[in-house]
Amino acid sequence: MNAEFPAARPRRLRRTASMRRLVAGTRLHPADLILPVFVKEGVADPQPVASMPGVVQHTRDSLRKAVHEAAEAGVGGVILFGIPLHKDARGSAADDPQGIVQLALADLASEIGDALVLMTDTCLDEYTDHGHCGLLTDSGEVDNDATLERYASAAVAQARAGSRVIAPSGMMDGQVGAIRRALDAEGFADVPILAYSAKYASAFYGPFRDAAECAPQFGDRSAYQQDPAGPVGEALREVRLDLAEGADAVMVKPALPYLDILRQVRDTVEVPVAAYQVSGEYAMIEAAAANGWIDRERTIMESLVAIRRAGADMILTYWATEVARRLRA
Repeated sequence: MNAEFPAARPRRLRRTASMRRLVAGTRLHPADLILPVFVKEGVADPQPVASMPGVVQHTRDSLRKAVHEAAEAGVGGVILFGIPLHKDARGSAADDPQGIVQLALADLASEIGDALVLMTDTCLDEYTDHGHCGLLTDSGEVDNDATLERYASAAVAQARAGSRVIAPSGMMDGQVGAIRRALDAEGFADVPILAYSAKYASAFYGPFRDAAECAPQFGDRSAYQQDPAGPVGEALREVRLDLAEGADAVMVKPALPYLDILRQVRDTVEVPVAAYQVSGEYAMIEAAAANGWIDRERTIMESLVAIRRAGADMILTYWATEVARRLRA
C-alpha cells in the first residue's frame, strides 16, 4: 500500500447500505441453505422441541407443508431425521421400507420433485434403544465393522425411497466406502454421498438429542466422534479418507466453534464443503434473543455470514426457510 491517512480512508466504502452491499465480499443465497427437519412416527400433531424454540418433530403431513415452504423460499435442500415409534438394539427402523423416514421420503419425492434436494442423515442413533450410532459388542463397545453393514442397508433403503443425497454421520471408519459399494451394487451409482467427515464430540449437540430422541443411554460418543482437542491434522485426515472412499462432498460439524477447521478443509479439497450450524448454536442465539440480550435477526445473519466466509459452500441451519425468505425480500 502506498496511500496512508488522510488520503487512504477505508470508511469511504462503508458509508451507506448500498455501498456496503456493492462491495460485499461474502454473500448468502437461499440455495446455499439446507434445512434439517425431524419427522416422528405415531404423533397426530407436530411436537414442539422445548430446547429449540420454533423447531418441531413433524408428522408426515406437517413435514410436507414445511418442505413445500422451504422450496417456495428457495432453500437448496432439506435433510431428514426420523424418530421411530419402536427402537431396538440394531436400529431396525433405519432400513425398514415402512420406517418413518422411508415413508416420509416417498411422500416428499412424489410431491417436491427437484424443487429442492432431499437428503437423509444415515446413522443409527435415532433408531437404537441404547442411543449409540452403531451396533454394540457384548462389552458395550460400538462395533465399527458390524455397524457398516447396517449403514449400507439404511443408505440403500433411503435411496430406494427417494433420497437424492446420502449423508452418513456416524463417524465409523470405512462408512463412506461401505455405503458407496452398496449404493452402486443396488443401482444407485448416481446418488452422491455428503460425508460428515469432521464431526466433533461436541457439547453443542444437546438440543438435537431432545429433537431426535437419541441421547446415549450410557457413556458418550467420544470414542468415535473427533476430540475437540485432538491431534492437529486429524480433521484433514478424516476428510482425505472419506474422499478416497468415494465421498462427493464433505461436512464440518459444528460450524461456529470450528471455523478454523472449516477454513482448512475448504483450502484443501476441491469438492463442495458443508458446515452444520448445530442445535446448540441455534438454541443459544434464540435464548439470548428471547431475553433481549442480542438482536436476533442481525445475530442470525452474522453467524451465517461468518460460516460462509470461512469457506462453507452449503450451510445446514434450522433458520434456512426464514433466512431464505429474508434474502429474497
